[in-house]
Amino acid sequence: MSGGTAIGQPAAELSVLAERAGRELEEAPAAEILRWACDTFGPRLCVTSSMEDAVVAHLASRVRPGIDVVFLDTGYHFPETIGTRDAVAAVMDVNVITLTPRLTVAEQDAAHGPRLYERDPDRCCAMRKVQPLEEGLRDYDAWATGLRRDESPTRAATPVIGWDERRRKVKVSPIARWTQDDVDAYVAEHGVLTNPLLQDGYASVGCAPCTRRVAAGEDARAGRWAGLGKTECGLHG
Repeated sequence: MSGGTAIGQPAAELSVLAERAGRELEEAPAAEILRWACDTFGPRLCVTSSMEDAVVAHLASRVRPGIDVVFLDTGYHFPETIGTRDAVAAVMDVNVITLTPRLTVAEQDAAHGPRLYERDPDRCCAMRKVQPLEEGLRDYDAWATGLRRDESPTRAATPVIGWDERRRKVKVSPIARWTQDDVDAYVAEHGVLTNPLLQDGYASVGCAPCTRRVAAGEDARAGRWAGLGKTECGLHG
């Protein structure tokens, strides 16, 4: 499928474009999906990364060197996650952009009480993740993510290219069809940076207070908000 600039197109047209591209590129390699996105959106495309690994950032940098990589610094990250972000910025051909919430952790504690993540995790995620991302994506028409269908049941239907209705943007998930084995193979082949916590029993890395190691047989998202009946932060639905 050939790409052509989509900048300035109305949201209704972008939605149709995304759905058509999702069908046509369903079986395409990740690099081809990203090439379509880069050709179509140019600098109006960014990659978002939790710095669990830098696989999608690496893939995108090979297609469009210097691409923007957006990282949410919630104020609650593990030191290893911040270290991974800094390493990615230092060694990869990408432009890392760090977004922060409107309130610092101390300001949020003062306004809403300490440890809001324990009492109302959805509200905490909304303030520290969802709102900053929505503000940070305003200058883009499309964003690329590292979502994979094998991560959890809630992600099993992730399209490789879809429409983000809430943000009115095209959402690209180039490795949606990959398995963990595919990720591991790509990391090994290209020497891609990964968060050190992945070697310490963590299968999915989020904010430190809300993330634990996973047990054998658990899905990758089981260590996030364990015991709270919550599996997503709200960034992806």
